Amino acid sequence: MRAGERVVVVGAGVTGLTTAFVLAEAGASVHLIAEQVPGVTSLAAGAMWGPYLVEPKDKVDQWGQRSLEIFRKLAEDPSTGVRLTSGIEASRTAEAPPDWATTLPGFRPCELAELPAGFSAGYRFTVPLIDMPTYLDYLLRRLDAAGGTVERRRLASLVDAGPAAVIINCTGFGAKDLLPDPDLRPIRGQHVVVTNPGLTEFFSEDTGLSPDLLCFFPHGDTVVLGGTAIDGEGDVTADDKAAANILARCAEVEPRLAEARVLEHRIGARPNRATVRVEAERQEDGTVVVHNYGHGGAGVTLSWGCADEAQRLVGER
Repeated sequence: MRAGERVVVVGAGVTGLTTAFVLAEAGASVHLIAEQVPGVTSLAAGAMWGPYLVEPKDKVDQWGQRSLEIFRKLAEDPSTGVRLTSGIEASRTAEAPPDWATTLPGFRPCELAELPAGFSAGYRFTVPLIDMPTYLDYLLRRLDAAGGTVERRRLASLVDAGPAAVIINCTGFGAKDLLPDPDLRPIRGQHVVVTNPGLTEFFSEDTGLSPDLLCFFPHGDTVVLGGTAIDGEGDVTADDKAAANILARCAEVEPRLAEARVLEHRIGARPNRATVRVEAERQEDGTVVVHNYGHGGAGVTLSWGCADEAQRLVGER
């Protein structure tokens, strides 16, 4: 990459902000354009590191491990919103743990007495939890300190983002219409944020392909309760019935949550695709576009690894 060359990053979710910072730190003159800063889907994330129904596995493993390495470093600074937290992932059907979990610090199978009623297996480990509003604000501050600029506006096409030596497309589900990419589909996710009644550990159920998730992630004074994963739905308005069901599921596992006060609802549309798209493409006018989108529910988990991959593609164009 040539120092000082203009690079435009489109999209201000966790993928766009991380990629913009990585490029700015490498010496590019980065200009980020997005209608919403930060992106609402990233703001709605729980968020716990861990690959979630995303392919291709070989690259996902590589990208995820790179992100894990950086999150562990960020956890040393409380202002980042990243903390290393212990907790349990459990199953009602005695599913084997995913391979990524077995490599995490403190991994061990749970004793049956450690599990809530109705669960037959589980495992404990320590993993980064990310308080997304705090973390995205941290990324914006880092981008500003690295010389990046931010512009809030809606693009009708990627051509409108120029002129630039290269454009980085981090538009998430927005790429469906912007490119267009018919392979993208939304998966609606909803979380409920409540006051923390004293929880210090996370809990997550392995629910497979069910649209009804069960998880809670403590972030200091608040807890993020999840959730939903409704395939094909992109509406981001609050669903009171879904929220009530989320609260009920979580309170069944952790009764203290039944008395917690609801602070807000967070809803986003996960940009799902058969495979994450991180690749370079030359447009008809000669402009190089590096695509970095389609991360489904693993945007946070893959963010730093995919940003590094995008940087490599910029350098190789």
